[in-house]
Amino acid sequence: MSAFWSWIVFAAVVAASVTLVEGARRLLAGPLSARWPQVGGVARRCAAPAFTFAAVVSVNGALPYQFLTDSFDGPVRHALRIAAIGATTWLVLRISYALTDPALNRLTRVEGERNRRARRARTQMLLLRRIAAAVIVIVAVGAALFTFPAVRALGAGVLASAGVAGLVVGIAARPALGNLFAGLQIAFSDALRLDDVVVVEGQWGRIEELTLSYVVVQLWDERRLILPVSYFTERPFENWTRHSSRVIGAVELYVDWSVPVEELRAELHAFLRDNPLWDRRDWVLQVTEVTANGLVGLRALMSAADSASAWDLRCDVREHLVAHIRERYPHALPRFRAEMSGSERSAPFHPDPDPALAGRRG
Repeated sequence: MSAFWSWIVFAAVVAASVTLVEGARRLLAGPLSARWPQVGGVARRCAAPAFTFAAVVSVNGALPYQFLTDSFDGPVRHALRIAAIGATTWLVLRISYALTDPALNRLTRVEGERNRRARRARTQMLLLRRIAAAVIVIVAVGAALFTFPAVRALGAGVLASAGVAGLVVGIAARPALGNLFAGLQIAFSDALRLDDVVVVEGQWGRIEELTLSYVVVQLWDERRLILPVSYFTERPFENWTRHSSRVIGAVELYVDWSVPVEELRAELHAFLRDNPLWDRRDWVLQVTEVTANGLVGLRALMSAADSASAWDLRCDVREHLVAHIRERYPHALPRFRAEMSGSERSAPFHPDPDPALAGRRG
């Protein structure tokens, strides 16, 4: 076959492979997506790597190498092999992410009592997906490097001294490996999950992101606290949603002894019944202490479905009780009592001790 027809066949094969991929994409994103919406999402996410894979494979298979010069034949074959490895890795990663994203999205929307199990499954799935992606990328990079003859010779030497090399690599990568195993321990011991409410380093926040090397905690004021994964296996921290997302909130008030506790308790219950943040389970109002300066300590407890609702409910209850006491029982507002001595009681009262002010007034 002449060079002209060889290049014509080459162009036809590349065009046919790209056209085949485009037809499959239109079929999956069109009629089939009406019945299975997830198929359309997979087709759209995998379109770019699929086109790249089809083009690289067709070029590698149909390129007329016999018409290339010796100086171009070797480098072109080598470049196409590396391109094929890269395109295959890209396509495999996109397919794995496209297939697992719908399940992760469904787990994100789970509420109620199943929320804890859903967050556990989502955390484990994300970590496993990241580990699989890291392994695939490492294998692909290794395969691409081993296409170089010098690297193959080096690899044979390393395999010959695998014990020493493994020891050196293990010592050098100890922090990274420690975080990797810490991430696996956290995921499968159910000690920490995405969206867990934690108190770390005296800061209250939620687990926003959990990777193989670090954990991102979204603090209450929208700041991000980034900690290594090993921190959560080596140091203590508070997990408010370890077994359930349900949280008990507390509101403490200090008022005068004359406060009518029973009436205030009835008012609290009436307010909670009308508040949608209360989960209709637990509530109580108790006198918890009498302070040394003559005040009575009241503590109101109420339950909520999660920590965010508990925080808002606590603020609502505190505002309501303060306003109720101020309007209905002003005599019960906090006041400090002091006993005067006999000489102080008998001394004349001077409402205006400043003589200059008294002179101006006179």
